[in-house]
Amino acid sequence: MADLQTILSDGKVAVVTGAASGIGLAAAIRFVKRGMTVVLADNDRSKLENAREIVAAQSKNADARIAAIATDVSDREAVADLERSVSGRFGDVHVLMNNAGIQPGSSLFGPEADWDSVLKVNLMGIIHGTRLFGPKMIAHGEPALIINTGSKQGITTPPGDPAYNVAKAGVKAFTEALQHELRTTAGCRVNAHLLIPGFVFTPLAARGRTEKPDGAWTPDQTVEFMMESLERGDFYILCPDNDVDRATDEKRIAWAAGDIIENRPPLSRWHPDCADAFAAYLKT
Repeated sequence: MADLQTILSDGKVAVVTGAASGIGLAAAIRFVKRGMTVVLADNDRSKLENAREIVAAQSKNADARIAAIATDVSDREAVADLERSVSGRFGDVHVLMNNAGIQPGSSLFGPEADWDSVLKVNLMGIIHGTRLFGPKMIAHGEPALIINTGSKQGITTPPGDPAYNVAKAGVKAFTEALQHELRTTAGCRVNAHLLIPGFVFTPLAARGRTEKPDGAWTPDQTVEFMMESLERGDFYILCPDNDVDRATDEKRIAWAAGDIIENRPPLSRWHPDCADAFAAYLKT
């Protein structure tokens, strides 16, 4: 991307949600190492302050350039307050990374609260961030990025956590619509990107484990791949991991789309009548 070096440069402003740990924290560190002013937003106040100290240690002028603002992205007014605070203190925003997410687990007929919390954070949090920061990012006229964190579960929608899948499928559709809107807006210099992590060892995915599984990537590896993808101008940042390479991801995604084209049962990859066909397809 021709403008990337301009965007990720000294004095430009990045806002990262879900920045207290995992991919968000790794991204915040990467941005500050580029000389950017970085605002970390997260709902976990104790972890957020620790994250600020970690990021501040990488800055030459932390008091002026690093801020941590406790924010519940599911609350539109809280995100509006975040935008006003950032704008008032630092001015124009050049990178918005809507990364905050939760995964308490869900079942189709399980507690309504699980569905509410996942949809409000994982989907509406991204919508709130984009709609509240986006207009000013377009208006300031400088190159800028909006990066939304999706998931492969929002594309192949495996059984087991339907609320999470629905939210992340929504993030995909929303970010695609966003990029179309941006590229058809006269004079707009903002681009959108969909980050699609693989298996990443973060607090969200740890599930009680204290050591990284061999198959997982670290948040740093994921952010490194994200940066390389941004350099290429990729919209879909489809991350591999130590278990699944890109070729396998491509086949899984194509098979999922084929359910509609071939009129197979939904989620046929997990259907006993289609198991042998899917296994054979993976070998081709």
